[in-house]
Amino acid sequence: MQQLIYFLQKYKYFLFFLFLEIIAVALIINNHSFHKSKFISSTNFITGGLYQKSSNISEYLNLKERNAILVEENLALKNTLEKITTYLDSIATNQILDTVKLDQNYSYISGKVIKNSYHNADNFITINRGKSRNVSKEMGVINSKGIIGITDNVSNKFARVQSILNSKSNINAKFKNNNHYGTLTWDGKDYNIVQLTDIPRQAIFKEGDTIITGGRSTIFPNGIPIGTVVKVPEELSAVNSINVKLFNDMSNLGHVYIITNLHKEEIKAVENNNE
Repeated sequence: MQQLIYFLQKYKYFLFFLFLEIIAVALIINNHSFHKSKFISSTNFITGGLYQKSSNISEYLNLKERNAILVEENLALKNTLEKITTYLDSIATNQILDTVKLDQNYSYISGKVIKNSYHNADNFITINRGKSRNVSKEMGVINSKGIIGITDNVSNKFARVQSILNSKSNINAKFKNNNHYGTLTWDGKDYNIVQLTDIPRQAIFKEGDTIITGGRSTIFPNGIPIGTVVKVPEELSAVNSINVKLFNDMSNLGHVYIITNLHKEEIKAVENNNE
């Protein structure tokens, strides 16, 4: 208290001068419209900037929640799109379909990558979805950019995914602009580049052509993006192989979608029936 009194006594003339200045400025602002408008404009500029900074910080802190919401929205859209596609296909083939319960072929489950390897010859990814969320072996895993791999081991809460960057990976794929198929493999060299092998010699393609899933399995639907042809060889080798640059950055994976083929067991039963 004594220090406060000492401070006021020491600087009383300066403080009195400052008080008068504030009063003078306030009178000028209140009695002159030009000064008042300038003052309000300056105040709005300063407070607006502070509010913008505060909003940016708040948005940054809420990114995780926003991403989770977007993933769920995308999941709903994918499932809805699958129903619409099934309905349109039924119309195209003159089938009568129950509009209340569409006989869709695929559904999607959202998940997240919690472990990822991409430098080994045989790479695996761990995701945070398992049997409790209806995930089982041999289910395709994709994200918004394209394919990632196939589940090969499942626990109650987690699943291991055999990455497309795996020497044992063999995925049916084709050229988007024609119906020539091949097999997607990986030579273990560059995690950005995979190989499309067993291409028919009569296949016509060029650098930049898009490669997609072929739909000839019970794992991936037709048309999931994979990548683009990097370089066209002058002549196809004995194994008929070309390099494909992936759309996905396999070193940076986050949210994923696990694909459920709703008719997989029925298809397998028919295929395994030797009668």
